[in-house]
Amino acid sequence: MAKKSPSVNIKKGDTVKVIAGKDKGAQGKVIRVLREERRVIVEGVNRIKRHTKVVNSGSGNTGGIITAEAPIHVSNVMLVEGDGVTRVGFRRDEVTKRRADGSTYTAERSVRVSRKSGKEI
Repeated sequence: MAKKSPSVNIKKGDTVKVIAGKDKGAQGKVIRVLREERRVIVEGVNRIKRHTKVVNSGSGNTGGIITAEAPIHVSNVMLVEGDGVTRVGFRRDEVTKRRADGSTYTAERSVRVSRKSGKEI
């Protein structure tokens, strides 16, 4: 049986605020979500410098010091909503869907909601 990957309530494109660590208080947009490691890469947050050497100079890699964002654990970020931050919840909404033959049926759809305001995210 395949192991289920852990769920992460933060999605790519969300604006988050760092609530713990050296960059506490910083806000940024999520560039990438690493579900297996339960980490996110946030624009302008947790920046590291990597020293790279020239490899095969004809390929264009000039080497030097490269600054990039490192992953940060999802427990250290919160979703930004309006002026503050909020936790993420889920709600099941009933929707009507249409089949290829034209008939309709009802189904449930899971939507992310703000725990603070109850609005759909």
